[in-house]
Amino acid sequence: MSAASSPATLESLRPLDGVRVVNLSLNLPGPVAAARLLRMGAHVTQIVPPSGDPLELYNPAFYRSLHAGQELLRLDLKIPDDRAQFDALLSSSDLLLTAFRPAALDRLSLGWAALHARHPRLCQVALVGDASGAENVPGHDLTYQAERGLVAPPAMPLTLVADMAGAERMVTTALALLLARARSQQGSCAQVALTAAAEDMALPLYQKMTTPDGFLGGGSPFYNLYRAQDGWVALAALEPHFQKRLLAELQLENVEKTARRDALAAIFAARSAADWQLWAAQRDLPLVAVRVAA
Repeated sequence: MSAASSPATLESLRPLDGVRVVNLSLNLPGPVAAARLLRMGAHVTQIVPPSGDPLELYNPAFYRSLHAGQELLRLDLKIPDDRAQFDALLSSSDLLLTAFRPAALDRLSLGWAALHARHPRLCQVALVGDASGAENVPGHDLTYQAERGLVAPPAMPLTLVADMAGAERMVTTALALLLARARSQQGSCAQVALTAAAEDMALPLYQKMTTPDGFLGGGSPFYNLYRAQDGWVALAALEPHFQKRLLAELQLENVEKTARRDALAAIFAARSAADWQLWAAQRDLPLVAVRVAA
């Protein structure tokens, strides 16, 4: 395959070159979505309120990294002059990202009906907590995960599932709206609900796939974590051909199914995690050393 015909990245293709995005949202989901769109070539303007972004207070370095390459514009939308400046910005923009509760947007005359009347070609992705009648109820990732059964007290969730899934939904929704506008020449608005995003991530849990006795939750010896001599390895031999190859390479074909986990545990404990990763790579097996975040 020649270099010209080899697959490219979205960053190199820049499919959103010329698209102007205004991000009115704070914290994580909206800014993550905006950063994704920026990498696809869009020009992003981040609106920062007088009080700043809470994320900047909690983690300034991450905030700067997340907003790298964006234009930051400090506006107080409660002030008429600033709101007029914001409205002028929207007149030359293609996409608006919001994460306010609908009632708050209405108070600022930024509800969809008012926006569309002033800017008929503008598209809007409106992030809400819950789109099932509770759009104006306050919440964050923890409450959205809790509502969808993803929290197991007393342990706190290790990942921001709703926020990150919501960000990806915002990106795909934005792309769909821009495509629809190219056909109709009219902007449109779509909501993205964080509870629904969390629920999508919970589907394997609801199907008992990621419960402790489920295949993806540790119930299978072929999809599990094993202690190595100096750490841990992650084995993800989902497909039968990987399982067959693993058993053959470790001479475990004749071991009873109920004894396979213990047999694998004993074998993996005898060597370092790095050794096992190299061993697996040489045999095209899905096994890696577990790297603990610093």
